[in-house]
Amino acid sequence: MDLTQGTLEEKNERAKKMMLWFGIGSLIMSFAGLTSAVVVSSKRPDWLKDFQLPEAFVISTVIIIVSSITFYLAKRSLKANNRQATTLWLFVTFALGVAFIWSQLLGFQQIIDLGYNFTGPTSNITMSFIYVIAFAHIMHVVAGLISIMVVIFNHLRQKYTATKMLGLELSATFWHFVDILWLFLFLFLYLFR
Repeated sequence: MDLTQGTLEEKNERAKKMMLWFGIGSLIMSFAGLTSAVVVSSKRPDWLKDFQLPEAFVISTVIIIVSSITFYLAKRSLKANNRQATTLWLFVTFALGVAFIWSQLLGFQQIIDLGYNFTGPTSNITMSFIYVIAFAHIMHVVAGLISIMVVIFNHLRQKYTATKMLGLELSATFWHFVDILWLFLFLFLYLFR
């Protein structure tokens, strides 16, 4: 397809989608760097090999998977011109995103309760990596929540229709990426010990 073809609106949509994918690509590279650092650092003699991830991280994984499903349902509802269901699913997705962050913070508290802090004499390189990776991911979830708030605002102002939903599509793509990213990070941290 010739990217120069189409109306100005179509070109604008393609450009915005492409910019999002460039951003996602750079985020993949950033987290690839972090996970590579974990692999290299795991050879250190002070690396914890028997550490279990907090139970709250398992719960947050389930929450974020469900939130991707609810975002999909919101998009499907909008395509079916069911504005009420779209509103409901968007709010549920937002609430699940907040619940994910809350669960992650509970996971941090569980790590602290085991005696591992981020810095100081009770810190450990293994725990520091877990803190950094999870916190970096939380920041991207916050960005996703902001985008969902914008989508909810625009949806309530009736800016989206079944055939015109670019903002919702961009937000959904980013949210699904953040979901898949957490699944990868969780499995990486769980299996790589």
